[in-house]
Amino acid sequence: MQKKDILLMSGAFLVAAATGFGTHVGFNAVLLFVLSAVSLVLVAMIVGKATEQLGSRMGPAATGVLQSALGNLPELFVCIFALRAGLVTVVKAALIGSILGNSVLVFGLAILFGGLKNGRQYFHSEPPKMNAILMILAFAAMAVPTLTFYFHTPAESHINMLDIIVSVVLLIVFGAFLSFSIKGDTSVIPNDDTEKHEANWSMPVTLIVLAAAGIGAAFVSDWFVEALKPAMDSLGINDVFAGLIVVAIAGNAIENLVGIQLALKNKADYAVSVIMNSSLQIALVVYPLLILISFFLGGAILSFVLSPLLLAALALSVLVSAFIVFDGESIWLEGVALIGLYIIIAAAFWWG
Repeated sequence: MQKKDILLMSGAFLVAAATGFGTHVGFNAVLLFVLSAVSLVLVAMIVGKATEQLGSRMGPAATGVLQSALGNLPELFVCIFALRAGLVTVVKAALIGSILGNSVLVFGLAILFGGLKNGRQYFHSEPPKMNAILMILAFAAMAVPTLTFYFHTPAESHINMLDIIVSVVLLIVFGAFLSFSIKGDTSVIPNDDTEKHEANWSMPVTLIVLAAAGIGAAFVSDWFVEALKPAMDSLGINDVFAGLIVVAIAGNAIENLVGIQLALKNKADYAVSVIMNSSLQIALVVYPLLILISFFLGGAILSFVLSPLLLAALALSVLVSAFIVFDGESIWLEGVALIGLYIIIAAAFWWG
């Protein structure tokens, strides 16, 4: 294990310990929220490191499976604890915010910085096309309960059952996508450009770190949610903005950093893959899984029914990112436009 890995884990342990101590003794709400957010980011980084080490022994396809299963672990825990606390609006906004943040903000930053440093960037268009098409289909499926609710169709009184059906279908679609990907079809996963990394952690160390990070993510997520509401009240931040911007960015910190770093290194294929796959995992796995779990938590029941503005934000994020990836190239100006769109949407939610 390298020195920087030890420093990361030591820092994460110290910040998490400070967060736990502050939660029990009653630190200032804003300070506690900042500490818990930093802890969440550090734990997410450790999960990412451990997943990379484990995946380096299994090849690129298996690594993708691991990333889909473990990459969104901190955010999944945050949403579970938020649902138990009754913060269903925050959870909905956080899930849509994760898709919006990856597809618009992070994609825009990656294109901007990558373009400024490396000029026009090119990438295989087929893998992101596949992701974009699946995201459009996922949006269509997720929009049906919202349209059912607002247009008062006969299915409105059965909205919970409709949510369950949509959730199961989306999970099956993701399972099919994983099966297709694991077979190594180069139209989805171009193996020729995959950079090989040698594992420098032993397997027992990797598994121990991964298990510890998973347990740590559960505790830190609980503290994060406990600090969230008092901090929001203290800062005057509404539930929707907190979920859409703050929780979404904190929960997806590692994917955000990796995507931008890859673009700066002129690895456009990898950058686009990481960013697009993260959004796809939220839409096809995390959101439907949380809906199914919410029926057994004893707290708020999560639904695909969104406010009109949240639904519009989701549609914009999916369609705009799809248009950009279809030609297989990007310029920094497209990044500026994406970042501008994200700022406009965020500003609209500042007032609720």
